[in-house]
Amino acid sequence: MSKIFSSAKELKEGKYVIIEGVPCRIVSIDSSKPGKHGAAKMRITGIGIFDGQKKQLLVPSDADVEIPIIERQTAQIVSVNGNTAQLMDTSTYEVFELTIPDELLKDAAAGKEAELMCAMGKKAITRIH
Repeated sequence: MSKIFSSAKELKEGKYVIIEGVPCRIVSIDSSKPGKHGAAKMRITGIGIFDGQKKQLLVPSDADVEIPIIERQTAQIVSVNGNTAQLMDTSTYEVFELTIPDELLKDAAAGKEAELMCAMGKKAITRIH
């Protein structure tokens, strides 16, 4: 199970939500007042955590929205080839490859530890130390 449901009015900036099937970090929430013909609406703007694309979601404030279950893992960098790193999970010893974000490229080296963000079957490197 990679997602749960929550009410839209419980969302806050900095938390995560699924918009159009993409897990996103919420950057802004605008809400309108309830009107004569319906409930209050919320416009939620998020940035995709894996692709960096800006997405918007317009829902009534009492509607249920999908929240991704995000796991943090650590992995050891086995080798670096260009902007791709070969990583080994420190708990399962599984070996896999991920692209290194541009801002972390200078820190990437074999033997260092990387923090990963995992959600909905995808992984991304968030920090190298």
